[in-house]
Amino acid sequence: MYGVLLIMTMYAYIGSYAAPSEPGLRVCAYNPDTGRLELIQEVEGLSNPTFLDIDATKRRLYAILDETDEQGKRTAAAAAYEIDPANGMLKLLHKVPTVQAPTCHITLDETRSCIIVSSYHGGLVGVSLLREDGTIAPASDVLQHHGSSLLPVQSQARTHSVFIAPGNRFAVACDLGLDKVFVYRLNAAEGKLGLQSEVSVTPGSGPRHFAFHPTQPYGYLINELSATITAFHYDAEQGRLTELQTVSTLPEGFVGDNACADIHLSRDGRYLYGSNRGHDSIAVYAVDQQTGRLSLVQHVSTGGGHPRNFALSPDNRFLLAANRDGNNVVTFRRDEHSGKLEPTGDELVASKPVCVKFADIRA
Repeated sequence: MYGVLLIMTMYAYIGSYAAPSEPGLRVCAYNPDTGRLELIQEVEGLSNPTFLDIDATKRRLYAILDETDEQGKRTAAAAAYEIDPANGMLKLLHKVPTVQAPTCHITLDETRSCIIVSSYHGGLVGVSLLREDGTIAPASDVLQHHGSSLLPVQSQARTHSVFIAPGNRFAVACDLGLDKVFVYRLNAAEGKLGLQSEVSVTPGSGPRHFAFHPTQPYGYLINELSATITAFHYDAEQGRLTELQTVSTLPEGFVGDNACADIHLSRDGRYLYGSNRGHDSIAVYAVDQQTGRLSLVQHVSTGGGHPRNFALSPDNRFLLAANRDGNNVVTFRRDEHSGKLEPTGDELVASKPVCVKFADIRA
């Protein structure tokens, strides 16, 4: 008896700032040998589908988007797309309202049972269950953060992202406005969150994104306003973070405005990457596996202005940086031994790119 041959193709999906009449989502074939992107589809019809997450197994893509209510007030929704296994292209399943203020981030839990969205403008975290057909149910839980911190932009809660802790028991919410990171208990089956713990960082830091170490009990927070990264010890049993170290993302002597954006660890946990907007660079750090502490390795230009999100390829041989103001996605080759990045010379021209997500899709 002959087995069924499964052919896997790697795609990169790009979310962008865009009006509904403009391409907001892009589908690219990804060459794992060169890191090169080839555009195969542009999708219109959504307002600012900036951040994405993907269920590659069920071949579904989820995107946040802006909506306007009957009173003309900006609000939020999410869109669900079906991914064609033959070519990676997207087909809209539906759109559904999420929370009552514009969102800036979306994540799937590990079981792909629910999506969690974050609202910078409303200080909100919203959870919606996913139906078997991939469509999104109305919000099952909405949490409101309260308070303020040091800087004028921190006059209210500004939830910037939520990331799922390994094991799916907890979710970490980064609040730029409060200078706090909240650890929530996650009930993915019911789409519910409950506060487990919280930790404050230096006033004026502006927590934005978070990354968990793949094998060691550490977590890393990139702070938008202070251009720093804070390393934490993570107690996975108690759901608690304890600060270990804070380092600058900028080279010594840099003068000018800068705001940090995204953060990722290599799959072996040996190197950490963070993006600077202003200096327009990726900062590379070595991670001490015994202590979790960071030491600087390199700063490399992203080849465009205002790098928002970036992504390491699944095999970690390449890094793709989305430069919103450069209108390009630039490919870098990554040295697995040193962690250093080097531009390959390849870039994809794309209007206002924000988020890059990889997916292996089986035909």
